[in-house]
Amino acid sequence: MKKLIIQIIIFLSYITANAQYVVNYKKVADAYFQNKDYYAASTFYKKALKITSDSSQIVMPYTSESKQNIKDNLIEDYEGSLFNLAESSRLYRNFLEAEKYYAVASTFGKPKYKNALFYYAECLRTNKKFPEAISAFEQFIAKNKGDDLVKTANLEILSCRFAIKEMRYPRMMQINKVPEKVNGLGSNYAAVKTADNFYYTSSRPIAVAGKPEVIKAVKGETVVTTKANPFINNIYVAKDNLSASEIAVKMLDLNLPKDMETAAISFNPEGNVAYFTAWKEKEKYAIYQSKKVDNKWLAPTSLGLQINDKDFNSAQPFVTSDGKFLVFSSDRSGGFGKYDLWYASIRTDGSVGQPVNLGPQINTEDDEKAPYYNLLTKKLFFSSDGRIGFGGFDFFESEGDFINWTKPVNLGYPFNSSKDDLYFTPINADASRGYISSDRESACCLEIFEVKREFISIEGIISDCKTKKPLDGVSVKMIDLDGEKVIITDKSGKYEFKIDSRRPIKLNLSKDNYFALSKSYSYEEVAKADTLMQMDYCINSFKINVPIVLENIYYEFNSAELTSSSQKTLDALLAIMEDNPEMEIELGAHTDDVGTDAYNQDLSERRAKSCLNYLVSKNISENRLSFKGYGESVPIAQNKFRNGKDNPDGRAKNRRTEFKVLKK
Repeated sequence: MKKLIIQIIIFLSYITANAQYVVNYKKVADAYFQNKDYYAASTFYKKALKITSDSSQIVMPYTSESKQNIKDNLIEDYEGSLFNLAESSRLYRNFLEAEKYYAVASTFGKPKYKNALFYYAECLRTNKKFPEAISAFEQFIAKNKGDDLVKTANLEILSCRFAIKEMRYPRMMQINKVPEKVNGLGSNYAAVKTADNFYYTSSRPIAVAGKPEVIKAVKGETVVTTKANPFINNIYVAKDNLSASEIAVKMLDLNLPKDMETAAISFNPEGNVAYFTAWKEKEKYAIYQSKKVDNKWLAPTSLGLQINDKDFNSAQPFVTSDGKFLVFSSDRSGGFGKYDLWYASIRTDGSVGQPVNLGPQINTEDDEKAPYYNLLTKKLFFSSDGRIGFGGFDFFESEGDFINWTKPVNLGYPFNSSKDDLYFTPINADASRGYISSDRESACCLEIFEVKREFISIEGIISDCKTKKPLDGVSVKMIDLDGEKVIITDKSGKYEFKIDSRRPIKLNLSKDNYFALSKSYSYEEVAKADTLMQMDYCINSFKINVPIVLENIYYEFNSAELTSSSQKTLDALLAIMEDNPEMEIELGAHTDDVGTDAYNQDLSERRAKSCLNYLVSKNISENRLSFKGYGESVPIAQNKFRNGKDNPDGRAKNRRTEFKVLKK
């Protein structure tokens, strides 16, 4: 990996005339850092380190040669400040800034800074520098074999490799940020579209009472006093038409108690019961509901102890379109990791049943969040940071019925990014259009994007090669980088798949008593398609131990040597052998009655062996092949007519090469 080169400059004023000034800035920054105000902390750490907006390099108060002459406390101040600056930048999600500072902090020798290398790698991954990130993660693992972060580092390496592969074949989709009026300051996320309105959560600043920010020292200690936090999560509503020149956005009046924040709203099918996350400062997340009466929302009520508890968080509710189930994320006990996905029945009286975990096929040791379930397609969309992906939270899709689930599939690039991607909600019935929330284009915060998934249909009819009639019961398997899908044809012989990426695919066709057929299509072939690839196929039947004539197999005169045209015919048999890897066959050769029996027997054996040798030369295992010469003993036509005249056509039919299936 080509390391980030940071020019190191000796800046002696750091330890002379301005030393006290720097220390004061550091104390202010430390106070903000301890209060988790990371943006403010980063601002004052930069002042302490004399890093300005136009700085092209990071200033260090020593070089490796001069370090021994610097007082230990000054070195500790410097290294602590730079490490905390890196931490602050990462924690307020400015990964470009954090990468620069971790690059330097990762060179510090003290054990307490050892994780700087891990977070440097994480920033590289977030900034789409996947090869460099792999190298940095590998360095971290080599230096910290027993560290708890090693397991995460190994997953990150797999994710980086996955991202490199996925970005070669982007998913077919349109993605556009919704208007700035919606994506205001702060985070904007968890959009929900109803018939008339567009609901979403925003932490945009609101007017709050309080004194201006004050920083003062009391008895030598730095005290930070700030006004109330203006970035409060609330649910907002706009009219559905987001393309209008003027978009009116207002906070949804949910008749909330004082100082309560809300997020991630969902509605029952009638739209008169709202479910949402609510919390107060220093309290757990809980799920509340509010009922609409006379076009006004009543005071919200907690869903009760089945869902909420003071000892754990419950958040991000989703109500299925039939109103029968609530799906949500919670770190309650009995799960498989941190935040798991759970579901509970919603009774006819509005009460909620006992939560059930969605199980280990869905939940990991880490976090699963923001569920959406489509009753039409039976597909669950959710976000996870515990699986191989692009990093951060990625979207995954699984098909199931709340009892059994298929293995979740990463929805790929650009549906997912190297940052956080959450809160998919649909616009249409099949969920091919919807909204997502992502910080992919932001230095700090989630923003709302509208997405439209596009597909190529791969379809056709499977028929019998001889009768030309459609075949039912054919297993058609499509294999691509995502895995495989299988369709069994009905009497129409039709099959259809949808793919969302122009990437190589392979089709395998199989049916009892028919030769399997495989067809592969390269990226270039798939890329030529617009929205449809129409591909009809026929397959050939066979019976065990019943010979099949190989047409147009010829040999040099009085020889067992195959002609070049015969090799082309054998290539067709080669393809059958490759498509049917368990199949075993016998190759048999026959002659007419010209010549002695012994001669014809020997010639037929040599010719059958010649066919076997050709297939072996093409990497077909000899264990799957046998050969036999039949000489003139098994004619299928008369060599002579009854009147004794020669029958050239009959002799031509008898001079044949066949194969028969011994084992499928």
